[in-house]
Parts: sequence; structure tokens; C-alpha cells
Amino acid sequence: MWEAHVATHSRHRFAVVVPPANAAVEPETRILLSDRGDVYSARFPVLPGKTLRERLETYNKVLPETLGAFGTLRLDAAVIACSGSHYLLGPAEDRELCARLSREFGYPVVSATVATLDLLAALGDRSITLVSPYEPWLTELSVGYWQAAGLTVDRVIAIRAGAGFSPYDVTTDELVDQVERAAPGDTGTFFLTGTGMFTLDALDRLARGTRRTVLTSNIAGSWWVLHHTAAAAVSFPDGPLRRLADERGLR
Repeated sequence: MWEAHVATHSRHRFAVVVPPANAAVEPETRILLSDRGDVYSARFPVLPGKTLRERLETYNKVLPETLGAFGTLRLDAAVIACSGSHYLLGPAEDRELCARLSREFGYPVVSATVATLDLLAALGDRSITLVSPYEPWLTELSVGYWQAAGLTVDRVIAIRAGAGFSPYDVTTDELVDQVERAAPGDTGTFFLTGTGMFTLDALDRLARGTRRTVLTSNIAGSWWVLHHTAAAAVSFPDGPLRRLADERGLR
């Protein structure tokens, strides 16, 4: 028997552009979007021997070429699912880049960071607790990005994997335990930055019994593409986006 959500020619098509070793974006985005469309991906080039900062700088330089790898594939929207490279730009340049790419490719293009700004604006949230798995210098850059966009960063909670700062290696237990150990309080908006940190299994545990709103980079990207296409015309799919709609009036 065919599964309920079968790819067809008429379904919405969403693209994600991700770093080569990022394993979280595609599966989390497919879960978040559910039956609203299909997800296609392109990856930034592998850059051996370069530092993290050098890799992020290169991603920005090759972004048009990487997005162009979809060729003539009809797409309804695309998310640049790499937060770190866009923290290097700052919010104004980031937003201008997304607008330029949207014009060039003929469909809405957004970075995970601009999508987050738009989601926070839609919720009316002007302050966040930032939960970051990044190296300290990149976390500092992230704080500067949000502050330059007019947000208040109430607190930063640094998350480490067992082997050190590595978003791709953070387990759900490590994420939840380190947030709770920081005693962050039971209210406010918690933003888990980084598209490569697996977060969906942690959401209920972090929100349970509290009045916290817990957002992630991949939630923001998924909401943005739905919001900018007809794929959310009826309602959001079951899951985190539906809960945000029910609890916070998200549209």
C-alpha cells in the first residue's frame, strides 16, 4: 500500500541549502512540513583544511552558485539553512541578500536567520533566551546579529556536545539537561539556534509544565516557506507549527 503522502507533480516543492555534514535539516523540515510539500536539498561544497569561519565566509560567496544547482527544477520557496554564515553578514545585509536571490531565481528565498526574525515579529516577541551550541566566538556573533535587529537577548545558554562545541553532535538529553541546569525560568521565548542541531525531540521536554515558547531555526524556516506560499492556505500541519498557531495565534 502507498503511504498517505505520495510525491506528485502538483505538490509544493521546497528547497533547503545546507552545509555538507548537516544531518538535521532535511529530516526535521520534512516532519515540520508534513503533507504540505516535498523537500529537495543542495549542499555547500566540502572545504577541507579551512577553519569554521573560512568555511562560513565561503558559503556566502558560493551561495548563488549552490542555489543554482537546482537548475530548472520548479521550486515554490527555498531556505538557506545555515545560520552561522548569515551571522557574519548582519541583519540588514542578510535581508538584502535574500531579496536579491529571490529576484534572481524567481521564487521566495530566505535564510534561516531572516526567517527567525520574521517568525519572532509574527509572534510579537522582542526578547529571547538564546540557546547556542556554537563555539563562543560564533555565539557572540549571533548575539550581535539579534541585537542589531532590535531584539533583546535576555540570556545566553551555551550547549556543548560530549566532545565540545559541535551543533551536529549534541544529543537530545545533552540539550535538555544543559538548558534545565541553567535554571532559565518557566516563561519567555527560547530560541535554539543552529539548523544542524537536532531539536524536535527536545521541544516537548523543554516546554512541558512551563509557559515557554520554544523556537528553532528549522521551525522558523518551515514556517516561513509555508507563510509565503499557498501550502498553508488551510492550516498548519500537526506538530510544532500547529501548536504555535493554537497557543500563540501564529498565522
